[in-house]
Amino acid sequence: MKVTKAQAQENRAHIVETASTLFRERGYDGVGVADLMAAAGFTHGGFYKHFDSKADLMAEAAAFGLKQTAAKTGGLSPVDYVKQYLSREHRDSPGDGCTMAALSGDAARQPASVKATFSDGIENLLSTLAENDASLDPGARRAARERRISVIAQLAGALVLSRACADDSPLADEILDVCRSAILSRMPAPKED
Repeated sequence: MKVTKAQAQENRAHIVETASTLFRERGYDGVGVADLMAAAGFTHGGFYKHFDSKADLMAEAAAFGLKQTAAKTGGLSPVDYVKQYLSREHRDSPGDGCTMAALSGDAARQPASVKATFSDGIENLLSTLAENDASLDPGARRAARERRISVIAQLAGALVLSRACADDSPLADEILDVCRSAILSRMPAPKED
């Protein structure tokens, strides 16, 4: 049976979404093409009809995951976002969580296309968080960007360190608690209506 162009696009999107989750759970080297395609419900042989290489899929899956990360910032106050990000629930769900925390270490050892995807995704997140900066003067905009970079790095770093500890380790929770408190203590108080 011939697959329509629309169905082929849907299949590719499903493979990318599945790969994004599996890569966040197991890392790039922890997922083989055969396992990935089986998890997506396809045969191994169909992979090369959609992608030239695993690196191409890694870049596309990273872009998908980074867009999800940026989308999760929408609708949440900065305080609520920090609380959600540095929670035990987020820590214990890497497949549904932040791509930066799950894969930045792996991405550093990947081809330039994967690294470029991460750079673009981080820049997109910074832009998403800067939506209210238009009225600031250039110096204040630069200072706000620097604060956002620092917070993003601390969020991702805290999650990575917490995940590196044993699941039942008190240190895993302590890292989340200490970093959450430190970040929140530096945030401006919410404006009252």
